[in-house]
Amino acid sequence: MNVALIKFPLKKITNLVNEDTTSQYNLAMEKLLVVVQELSLARSLEDVMAIVRVAARQLTGADGATFVLRDKDQCFYADEDAIAPLWKGRRFPMSICISGWTMLNRQPTVIPDIYDDARIPYAAYQPTFVKSLAMVPIRTIDPIGAIGNYWAQPHQPTDQEVKLLQALADTTAVAIENVQVYAELEQRVRDRTAELEAVNVKLTQEIRDRQQAEEQVRQLSLTDELTQLHNRRGFFVLAQQQLKVVHRQQSSCCLLFVDLDGLKQLNDNMGHEVGDRAIADAAEILKRTCRSSDIVARLGGDEFVIFTLSYLESAEELVVRLQANIARFNQESNRCYQLSMSIGIQCCIPDGETSLEQLVALADELMYAQKRTKKRANR
Repeated sequence: MNVALIKFPLKKITNLVNEDTTSQYNLAMEKLLVVVQELSLARSLEDVMAIVRVAARQLTGADGATFVLRDKDQCFYADEDAIAPLWKGRRFPMSICISGWTMLNRQPTVIPDIYDDARIPYAAYQPTFVKSLAMVPIRTIDPIGAIGNYWAQPHQPTDQEVKLLQALADTTAVAIENVQVYAELEQRVRDRTAELEAVNVKLTQEIRDRQQAEEQVRQLSLTDELTQLHNRRGFFVLAQQQLKVVHRQQSSCCLLFVDLDGLKQLNDNMGHEVGDRAIADAAEILKRTCRSSDIVARLGGDEFVIFTLSYLESAEELVVRLQANIARFNQESNRCYQLSMSIGIQCCIPDGETSLEQLVALADELMYAQKRTKKRANR
């Protein structure tokens, strides 16, 4: 009889504890559903972190929570919510950080006693209130971060607490991806809006852009001192802008790589002053030949480039005019030298992938092919 009396209260107490635990878990799940809805409305990483840092504590009753982002081989403690400061704004190598271990091993970590685990950097935790912790990865496949919970008193995180924290982390991963997608969509909308506005005010905008570009050239000293053409930096600043427009509008452009023939011999035989005069004369011929909308630059030495918003046929016509102007100069000038230029033409396919550097390199190769042909013909 006495034995029965003893067993009954223990069973009843166990049932009450189980019921209480189940009730707490159900409340936590309800809270998690609310958090999922809040995260679905987040439109920035800051919004996501603000929601998660509070929810992580509330779901498990922890005394602190951190939001960690992977930054190459470091753990960046981006945000936190705790009873006392932890490591917000600091970075630690992944190899010595428990959040790094969690990300590298792609699994939750539970540490009831931080001073009894070799993975814990003692010096970093000693000034804090932390006695126990649980850490889960944000996305188990190729983790992008981690969420940590901390307790000020020794605590054995339960399976349910870890599952809740991991569920929050999984939802956070989705929210971060949604933020990125939303940002990309916003950017697409802005780009499309800009295109439509550009169509309506095309002429005015072109004048404004050119004035701004010219002012930028003056301010940044992007002009070649000898020829007063754009220098290498000036060319890449201006042509890069035009190439983006070409890719966006699916229009056409060509790049001409021009090399002044025989400059080395001119410098060796008559001096660099005469060579500089030849470079300046070549630049004047290029300026007279090209349109005001073309971007003409001296890359350095005897190398010039022309970026023109034209089809191949128009670029070839430009070359014809250039050769005619060179011939006219050689006939009419009283210089002690004759000018000759080798030219390579490379047109751009508006696929959004061809870079300006690639265009320059391809045109350069074509120019050298023409130069080699000239040398063979003159042998």
